[in-house]
Amino acid sequence: MHTADADPDMSSNTAPAAPASPSQPPGEGAVSVLWSFGKCLAALLPVYLAGYYGFSISLVLLGLMVYMGYKHGRLEKEMRLKSSMYLLENEREFTTQKLFRARRDLPPWVSFPDVEKVEWLNKILQQAWPFVGQYLEKLLVETIAPAIRASSIHLQTLSFTKVNLGEKALKLIGVKAHTEHDKRQVMLDLYLSYAGDVEINVEIKKYFCKAGVKGVQLHGKLRVILEPLIGDVPLVGAVTMFFIRRPKLDINWTGLTNLLDIPGLNAMSDTMIMDAIASHLVLPNRLTVPLVADLHVAQLRSPLPRGVVRIHLLEAEDLTAKDTVIKGLIDGKSDPYAVLRVGTQIFTSHHVDSNLNPQWREMYEVIVHEVPGQELEVEVFDKDPDQDDFLGRAKIDLDIVKKARIVDDWFDLRDVPSGSVHLRLEWLSLLSSADRLSEVIQKNQNLTAKTADPPSAAILAVYLDQAYELPMRKGNKDPSPMVQISVQDTTKESKTCYGTNSPVWEDAFTFFIQDPRKQDIDIQVKDDDRAFLLGSLTIPLNRLLESHELTLDQWFQLGNSGSASRLYAKLVLRILWLSDDASPTTPSPPPSGSGSGMGQGDITSNQNSAGPGGLTKPQPSRPQNTTPDPEFATEGVLRIHLVEAQNLIAKDNFMGGMVKGKSDPYVKIRVAGLTFRSHTIKENLNPVWNELYEVILTQLPGQEIQFELFDKDLDQDDFLGRFKLNLRDIISAQFIDTWYTLNDVKSGRVHLVMEWLSRLSDLPRLEQLLQYQSQQSYQNKVVPSSAVLFVYVERAHGLPLKKNGKEPKAGAEITFKNVSYKTKICERSTSPRWDEAFHFLVRDPRDETLTVKLSHSWGQTLGSLTFPLKDVLSEPGLVLDQWFSLDGALPESQILLRITLKILDTQLAVCRGTPGPGGDGSVEQFMPRWDPSHLDLKHRSGFSIIAENANSAGQVKLTISYSADENRLFIIVHSCRALAACSKDGADPYVSFVLLPDKKATTKRRTATKKRDLNPEFNERFDFDFTLEESMQKRLDLSVKHSGSFMSREKELIGKFQLDLDQIDLKAGVTQWYDLVAEST
Repeated sequence: MHTADADPDMSSNTAPAAPASPSQPPGEGAVSVLWSFGKCLAALLPVYLAGYYGFSISLVLLGLMVYMGYKHGRLEKEMRLKSSMYLLENEREFTTQKLFRARRDLPPWVSFPDVEKVEWLNKILQQAWPFVGQYLEKLLVETIAPAIRASSIHLQTLSFTKVNLGEKALKLIGVKAHTEHDKRQVMLDLYLSYAGDVEINVEIKKYFCKAGVKGVQLHGKLRVILEPLIGDVPLVGAVTMFFIRRPKLDINWTGLTNLLDIPGLNAMSDTMIMDAIASHLVLPNRLTVPLVADLHVAQLRSPLPRGVVRIHLLEAEDLTAKDTVIKGLIDGKSDPYAVLRVGTQIFTSHHVDSNLNPQWREMYEVIVHEVPGQELEVEVFDKDPDQDDFLGRAKIDLDIVKKARIVDDWFDLRDVPSGSVHLRLEWLSLLSSADRLSEVIQKNQNLTAKTADPPSAAILAVYLDQAYELPMRKGNKDPSPMVQISVQDTTKESKTCYGTNSPVWEDAFTFFIQDPRKQDIDIQVKDDDRAFLLGSLTIPLNRLLESHELTLDQWFQLGNSGSASRLYAKLVLRILWLSDDASPTTPSPPPSGSGSGMGQGDITSNQNSAGPGGLTKPQPSRPQNTTPDPEFATEGVLRIHLVEAQNLIAKDNFMGGMVKGKSDPYVKIRVAGLTFRSHTIKENLNPVWNELYEVILTQLPGQEIQFELFDKDLDQDDFLGRFKLNLRDIISAQFIDTWYTLNDVKSGRVHLVMEWLSRLSDLPRLEQLLQYQSQQSYQNKVVPSSAVLFVYVERAHGLPLKKNGKEPKAGAEITFKNVSYKTKICERSTSPRWDEAFHFLVRDPRDETLTVKLSHSWGQTLGSLTFPLKDVLSEPGLVLDQWFSLDGALPESQILLRITLKILDTQLAVCRGTPGPGGDGSVEQFMPRWDPSHLDLKHRSGFSIIAENANSAGQVKLTISYSADENRLFIIVHSCRALAACSKDGADPYVSFVLLPDKKATTKRRTATKKRDLNPEFNERFDFDFTLEESMQKRLDLSVKHSGSFMSREKELIGKFQLDLDQIDLKAGVTQWYDLVAEST
């Protein structure tokens, strides 16, 4: 007899066997039989109908073949998805067991040592994946579905019935960081791999239509660029992301979209989806997410190209014969042609009949957006009437072409038994000056090629931003504008903005220009039907040649349009220049060996002894000059003179605040990642520091300078206020001498003198600057710099070997006074290449020296150079670019440097110049006064100005211009700032003005009233139907008033000013700030 707590295993042996499943009801069994019978009838019905109606049996066979192909493709796709999921889940085991297989099967972190694993990030993604799914479901159901339903009457019953991202999260197979190319950005390559069990179903009830996706594969390399780096939270101005090449995509469809798995439609559907992805996320398209304000997002989304590569497709040899006779018994020939790809740019050569050693002699030009990353892919095919046969491919990393400038070599074709192709690749730099345009055009005329397009002398980048007040369609309906941009025979179209007469396109286009002196750009704004013209514009490109840095960035008046119709665009022209000192690699002889084998025909950045074609690399002739980046030596110097402060808050109180004390103030200045700190002044609410700071800066958008004041205490320093300045405004003003009000505190202001120093190559000016500096004295013992030194370290040659006979891992250390920088360490070579730039502040270039020391991994010395800067002073343009012999090394050991000196000019040296001829020291004394009229502080937070005049009542910003097209004068009241308060709540300001003489006050105008705002923004435009002569006879009488209460009869005047319009250039138009004068003056 068993007890209640008997062993369950024993009890189960004695218990009667339970049925495997509950008994099936008789009704369900009948339904199952009927369903099986129905499927048999459905399968035989097409055969019966074909016989009944006398159709050919071939139709039945065709349908059967399509069905079998569909089932086969479906099963294959499911197997690929399952195998990818298995591979991602068991990556470590899979890699370890197969470690010695072909390199192409290994993940990136095994194949390339500079690609790092990020398993910690994959764990975070896996943990957060369910919540990502919840967000996606909310997005699709609550945002996207209503938008789709509203877009068409046929989709009003659409709904997402199931949204499930599954359990398989996106994986990062590896991450590679590029930090050696540009110090102002961080570039990341993310190797993405996603094989997920995502399931999304959609239903349109009106048409009984169901469709969906069940399983997706996506594999590719996503580049993420963090730029610009800024010295403030969040440290990064914007995030830009894109795929350099199209990712691989495989989608498993369900429901009605099952039809897309039919052979033929499958490839077509995936291609259409990839085209949609490419239009947003594959070069040259980018997705940019700004993180801070005042960024030029359009330039980050569509930056200027890195350069242009001119490809000369010359010839090929030893190609495989594909046109064989008698089933291969007799070898024939091939009819080869080549297909060249760089990103989305594709070119096809002509085919050469019956030739295994064809000569094409064709030339192509491609725009390169990203290096490293982009590759030139060359594929050779045999032309056939049906399907062309594959003859091999080669890939070339364009980063190698950029460094070498010219590559002329044979490249093995891989994936075939034999064959090689001869290419000449030239890297064309982009110049922002037209000085060499005539020379470029003359060189291009000497080039001959079979291609129909002649060589280009320049490229034109068009940033199409927006339009304003386009004409309406018939019936006063809003148009749907798009833009056609044409240069010679090339026309490109923008996207369409539906239902607006003030569209915003934010598109970018690039054109090759043969001769900008003779060509025009034609812009036509049309409705989406391409028939109704909304406006047109023609701009001669020689107008760009006369503009600053070959750039036009402005509003353009549209012709054949409304009187107020305008278009905003930025046009940038860049001259294509092949460096004179670029020496091509000597073309190696065509290879005689087989072209098969892994990696042949590829160029990678890890080349050592192998040449670009995978052959023995010939020794190129050494360049005689450096080839720095175009942005070398473009940095500027900001000089900050911290003078004094007033009315600071007393923090050191006694007896619980009953007795007011003092403060011990000091200042922290943060700019471009650097922090300067002043000395502390004891017990003073009106301290005088008289300290000078200098910093070398790059002109990046969004940079700010932060000033913070603190009271020095034994424990924690007390806060005394802060304020921020925009570097862009300081650069625009050049010189600023003013007081700044402290924010976040009750009182206090700081006196600063700041100057963005001009850079000169004028040697006589140096003596005046040095004499001026010798007369200056600052509390922090800083001597103002007279120059800035730029050093470009390109390469070395003939370095000695290590003591053990091996080649060194060379690095260079550049020292100037007490400042030292180190280059990267190159791989083992006696001729290393660094391509790095450095800069230093120089007090007196006549007495100072530069030291360059080369060593093996910062150990064994390989040679050194001591260079006195006075040698640069005798060089033209203060630039020295040459090879320098190294001391303490071999006789042939040399280093290639460019040393550039820029004199730092200051306006103060002009004011307090050298004594006059009489020696009495009398000079014309004048101090440059800061004119803030050109600054736009509209978006600045916490920035206020205390005017030098005690009676100043603030400022007003106006645009005054005369439109010749409209024959009218217009005045735009933008905003006011630093207005005087009229009550405890501030003021309720508005602007009123009249154009004198005006007896009947017909020109009197006023803006709307802004409540409780001392920095109001109006942005209101007022037009006057005057001729230009009449406008110049007018006098503007403007007042800013406070709108009092309802019971008040008079309006209180805040400030006013008057301006004679004949004092400004009305045709060009003027936008600036004007000082308001208080009523008491």
